[in-house]
Amino acid sequence: MSLANPKQRFSTRVENYIKYRPSYPVGVIDLLKEECGLDKDSVIADIGSGTGILSKLLLKVALRIFGVEPNKEMREAGERLLAEYSSFTSVAASAEDTTLPENSIDIITASQAFHWFDRAKAKEEFLRILKPGGWVTLIWNDRQTTTTQFLVEYEQLLQTYATDYKVVNHKELDPGAIGSFFESGGFNLKTFENRQLFDFQSLKGRLLSSSYSPEEGHPNHEIILKKLREIFDSYNAGGKVTFEYETMVYYGRLERQ
Repeated sequence: MSLANPKQRFSTRVENYIKYRPSYPVGVIDLLKEECGLDKDSVIADIGSGTGILSKLLLKVALRIFGVEPNKEMREAGERLLAEYSSFTSVAASAEDTTLPENSIDIITASQAFHWFDRAKAKEEFLRILKPGGWVTLIWNDRQTTTTQFLVEYEQLLQTYATDYKVVNHKELDPGAIGSFFESGGFNLKTFENRQLFDFQSLKGRLLSSSYSPEEGHPNHEIILKKLREIFDSYNAGGKVTFEYETMVYYGRLERQ
């Protein structure tokens, strides 16, 4: 999928995304309660809500969630997951044009999504929809790449065989981009430990859930799966390997310049 169409990159990966992407530590919700005022009266815009992973956690606390997701397949998966929640509203829109009312949102969340946004346009839109004093939280499950030899070799696998990993990997986000986004409003960063255990089939699914993994028919598809099997066979313990994550939560208020 072309980088020119970032909102369509996950269309063929939805089932693997649902099954094999990690959720977020409970500490993330506690942080939003303690620092951003998340409570039973909060109205949240979950921007780039995808399959509803973060929205599902937020729905246990907040009054209403608007899940804003431009990708049809991802959005419909989120609607299925959250169908039982009358307080969840699915919105076919983007970070740059949410279609939400002005001054209507207490907290904006964006998990595994900010690196896809047009940041200047998204900031203008966030300022429009946020209530005075509202919060923006940018969240990533950041897969560790050096803490175990398995993770070192998995990272090398992606560097070697993934299609455009070096371009779209959120780790490549300019370190100053988040500071520039918040500007004088400032931000804080809190981190949490997170992890997933995989057998080979679920590890394969986790790989294929990523937008940069070569799909069937691509010259690198078969070889990346072959190499993945070799890495798994070398490092599994009792038929399982572990992904370790650092869950990063950047949170702050925006100020119009």
